[in-house]
Amino acid sequence: MALRRCASLLAAQRLQFAAASAAPAFASSSSAAFSSGATEISSQQQQQQQQAQQQQQEQQQQPGADEEANTADFGFREVPRAAKAGLVGEVFTSVASSYDVMNDLMSGGLHRLWKDRLVETLRPFPGMRHLDVAGGTGDVALRVLAAITAAESEAAARAAAPASAGPAPAPDAAPEPGHVTVCDINGSMLAVGRDKAARAGLLGRTTWVQGDAEKLPFPDGCVDAYTIAFGIRNVTDRGAALREALRVLRPGGRFLCLEFSQVTVPLLRQAYDAYSFAVIPRVGQLVAGDAESYQYLVESIRRFPDQEAFAGMMRAEGFQAVTYENLTAGVVALHSGFKF
Repeated sequence: MALRRCASLLAAQRLQFAAASAAPAFASSSSAAFSSGATEISSQQQQQQQQAQQQQQEQQQQPGADEEANTADFGFREVPRAAKAGLVGEVFTSVASSYDVMNDLMSGGLHRLWKDRLVETLRPFPGMRHLDVAGGTGDVALRVLAAITAAESEAAARAAAPASAGPAPAPDAAPEPGHVTVCDINGSMLAVGRDKAARAGLLGRTTWVQGDAEKLPFPDGCVDAYTIAFGIRNVTDRGAALREALRVLRPGGRFLCLEFSQVTVPLLRQAYDAYSFAVIPRVGQLVAGDAESYQYLVESIRRFPDQEAFAGMMRAEGFQAVTYENLTAGVVALHSGFKF
């Protein structure tokens, strides 16, 4: 019954979010297939949830403390800081080929609405230079590029329209077409995204770079906007990643981070926790043949700072006008900040 309540609640939240946002990764479109033998949360899963809540409370009391320690969180484990990147790399190498499919299965398609909301908030414009970090499969980057292209087409149509009265103004020089760069530390994820762009004929307007969010291989002030979706919680030194984001942004540039966060509705939080620990690793095993990687992903969500704590980290690293928007009752949050 717990899983059925979970699926019903997440489906209701999906309808509510879609209606509220107008345009505006975790629920299953076929959770009944996995309900047999998993209708009650085991005592081990209850302990995992309690452990997650305790660790999250401790982290919120000391935000950023792990950045100064010799260890880093890898799910519920503490590992040497130098080892985390390699462990995370193994996770994403394992799931790269099934990553997009699993996002649809685990979220019931909600991740598409969340990413659409990110692009809507970003407001891409003609000639935009955009950087998407931890964006390996290109799911966000190609959405941003489509929005840039649409903005350029609208601008061209306005420029070509005849003036209603008076002499025609001198035509403005056509702006250089916008470009999107995808940076990811994992080559397997990048290969999936590059192949997707090639099939769509978009390699000429995209660049695919293997690089570390903590040490971006780009010059200062080179992009108009920076996005990172469901990636920053996997970074060892989040403060360093935020500083790098600020560095590569031009003055006036915008940072947007879409990440799992703290559910704000208690009943939904309980159902979401039950679903996450009981179902997601099982789906990962059935679809991707890898329950362990998806167990890590579930645990990593519980270790990530809540909305206010992450907003505070952004301000501490120099971002201004920092805000956040809860999506689907805080299952994810969209954080925004500017470089002025």
